[in-house]
Amino acid sequence: MLADIQYFLERLTLPQSDNARKRWVAEQLKRLPKGRRLLDAGAGECQYEKYCEHLEYVSQDFAGYDGAGDGSGLQTGTRDSSKIDIISDIVSMPVKAKDFDAILCVEVFEHLPAPLEALKEFSRVIKKDGVLILTAPFSSLTHYSPYYYYSGFSINFYKENLPKFGFEIDEVYSYGNYFDTVALELARIPLVCIRTIGVLALPILLAYIFVLPAYILLRVLSFIMPDSSQLACFGICIRAHKTASSMV
Repeated sequence: MLADIQYFLERLTLPQSDNARKRWVAEQLKRLPKGRRLLDAGAGECQYEKYCEHLEYVSQDFAGYDGAGDGSGLQTGTRDSSKIDIISDIVSMPVKAKDFDAILCVEVFEHLPAPLEALKEFSRVIKKDGVLILTAPFSSLTHYSPYYYYSGFSINFYKENLPKFGFEIDEVYSYGNYFDTVALELARIPLVCIRTIGVLALPILLAYIFVLPAYILLRVLSFIMPDSSQLACFGICIRAHKTASSMV
C-alpha cells in the first residue's frame, strides 16, 4: 500500500523516469529462477546486484569512466568500479560461449559506438532459452561524455535487430510519454540555467513561475493520454529469450 502511494505521488509531481525503469528491472530479476548464472553487462557500480541474491551474479564493465568524463553534459562526479568481476570491452568478453543463463544490460547501449556488436556478443555468451533483460533511453540528454554516442533507441531498433542475433522479444515496457517528456524538460529549465550561466540565471528563474501552469497542464494530459508514448517516451525496456544462433 505504501509503495502504491509513493508511486502515485511520484507520478503526480514529476514525470516517471529512472524509478519506473528500476522497478521494472527489479521485477524482471526477481522472476529469474534461483541459481541461474546472470551477467550484468555494463554494470557500472552494480546497482542491481541487490536484486540478485538468488542468482549467481557476475558483473562486467570496461571500467574506463571515472565520473568526470570530458566535463561536458551530465556527469556523475565519481565512479567506483572496484566491484566489477570482468573488466573488458562489452563486444569482446573473456568468457566461454553459452556461459550464462541470463544477461542484464541497463542503460548501456547509448554509450557504445557499436551496439549491434554487443548484441552479437550477448548471443555468443548466453545459453539457448536464456533471458535477455535490456533497457536503453528513447531520448536522453548528453551524459557520461565522451562515452555518449546515441540519444536513444526506438522500439523498431529492437524489432529489427534482436531476431538477427537469435533473440525473440517476450515483453516490451515503455515508461513516460510525450507529455511527460515535455514536462520534464520544463522542470529542468532552472537547473540548465544555473549550470549554464550561474547567478545570471536569477531573472530567468523568477520568470519561471509563469511556466508552472503549462507544467501542470502537461501532467494532466499525461494521465489523460498515456498512449502518447507512441510519439515519445523516456525509455524502452525489453525482455527477450535466446531461440537460435546469430544470423549476423
